[in-house]
Amino acid sequence: MGLLHRLLGLPDKGKIREKLNNGAILLDVRTKEEYHYGHVKGSINIPVSELPSKINKLNKENTIIAVCASGARSAQAVRYLKSKGFDSYNGGGWRSFI
Repeated sequence: MGLLHRLLGLPDKGKIREKLNNGAILLDVRTKEEYHYGHVKGSINIPVSELPSKINKLNKENTIIAVCASGARSAQAVRYLKSKGFDSYNGGGWRSFI
C-alpha cells in the first residue's frame, strides 16, 4: 500500500466493494457541480462542506463509504462521520467504483 493510501486511510478496495455489496451507502462528498458531471449510480451526494448541516440524512445503522475525486475530501468526511458515531470508510476516488 502506498504512502498516499496510508495517509488518507484508504482501505483495500476489495473490502470496500464487499461492504457495498452488503448494503453500505456510497456517499459522494464532491460539490454538486462535480457530482452532476459524473457519479456512481445509486450514490448519495452531500458535499463535505454541507455534511454537518445534512448529517441527519444519513442513518447510523448503515456503513458509509465516502468518495470524492482523490480521497482527500472523503478522508475529511470520514473523520467527521466517525466523530459522530458512524461506521465509515474512505473509498478514495469515486471513479474506481464505476
